[in-house]
This record gives sequence, structure tokens and C-alpha cells, in this order.
Amino acid sequence: MISRGGRIASKAQKKSGVSSLSRRTLGIGMKSVAILLCILIAFPALQAQTFPTELNIVVVEGEGTTNNVRQRVARSPVIRVEDEAHKPVAGVAVVFTLPTEGATGEFGNGAKTLTVLTDREGMAAAEGLRLNQVAGKVPIHINASYRGLTARASMTQYSVLPPGAKPAKAGSGGGHGGLIAVIVVLGAAAAGGGAYLATHSKNSPTTPTPPAGPTPIGITPGTGSIAGGR
Repeated sequence: MISRGGRIASKAQKKSGVSSLSRRTLGIGMKSVAILLCILIAFPALQAQTFPTELNIVVVEGEGTTNNVRQRVARSPVIRVEDEAHKPVAGVAVVFTLPTEGATGEFGNGAKTLTVLTDREGMAAAEGLRLNQVAGKVPIHINASYRGLTARASMTQYSVLPPGAKPAKAGSGGGHGGLIAVIVVLGAAAAGGGAYLATHSKNSPTTPTPPAGPTPIGITPGTGSIAGGR
């Protein structure tokens, strides 16, 4: 038989256990909310991530730079990609392209094209640009693409010769081209000379045959007759 006091004590213990469980559950819930708030504060992009509707390329460094061809190392082109609100866009694929001939060069990868991704500041640089020995304008074309959006721009650098230096040939095939031109000219001259000789040999008169002399007159002694040519 359980006394009345015992039943009251049992009910009090049950209430105490339920309250303790509720407090623990509430504490866990509050911790979860606090962690979630910390994540949202640390990574604001997770709250509402928006994508640009327009790309713009801004040239930061390299425009109008003059480079000495003997030094080879040129100033690296640097650009920034912005959205329609002029805010930097990260993760944009930027392609730098050099001319295929004439005054040109190569990037650090040994090619005339280089692809770079913009950083969180929207910046991209074509590192390791080295120019060839040909003086002149070096146009650098820039293409940016991001989530179906594209943008284009260009910049111009200049390669100059040091005082007293001789300009290099723009192409490696110049010597062969000159040799071929000389051969063609000589061949044309030879063909013309042959045609000249052939034409004049046809038009020149043949050596005339000397005319036949008068028929000789024969005199036969003793007969008194004279025989002449008719």
C-alpha cells in the first residue's frame, strides 16, 4: 500500500524529470539557432545569392605600355570584370589572345592564348608575357564569359627598338620569298630572251644565194662558129 505522501513525491519527481527534459531540448534548439545565425553572418552569400545580368571589362594595367624588344619581358595585362552595378564578379573565365604574326609574343604558358579565372575582386592578370624581336603595335584581345554572359575588350602595347638597333624581320620566310622572287625574275628574263631570239631568227632574212653568172661562151678554133648561151 502506497501512502498518500509517497504518491505526491512520485508525481513531483515526474514533473521534475519532464521539466529537465524540456530545458535540455530548449537548450539544444537555442544552440542550433545560434550556429545557424553564425553561418549566415559568416557567409552572407548563402542568404540571397544573385547573379549578374551584364559583364563589363575594365583595363587596370598594360594599356599603352612601351616595351624594349631587347628586354623581352613585358608588363602583364591586368583587367577587372564588373557586373551591371560595377561590382566585381568572381569566377569569370577571361581569355587573353596575342597576334599570330608580326609584333607579338607569348604568355607564361608558351602559347599565344591564356585563360584565367577572376578572383573575388574580379581581377585577372596575364602573367609571364614575353614579346618577340619585332617592333610595332601589339594588340591584346580579351574575352570574358560567365553563366552565358560575354564581354569583349582590347588593349595595345608597343614594342620599340633601342637606339641604333636593326629591326628584325617579321616572318621567318622572308629569305625564301626573296630567293623565289629572284628565281622568277631570272626565269622570266630567260624566257623573254629565248622568245626574242626565236622571233628574230624567224624574221631575219636567209642568206641570199649568189646569182648565177653568165653562160660561158665557147670558141672552137678552126670552125669559125660561135656558140652562145640562149
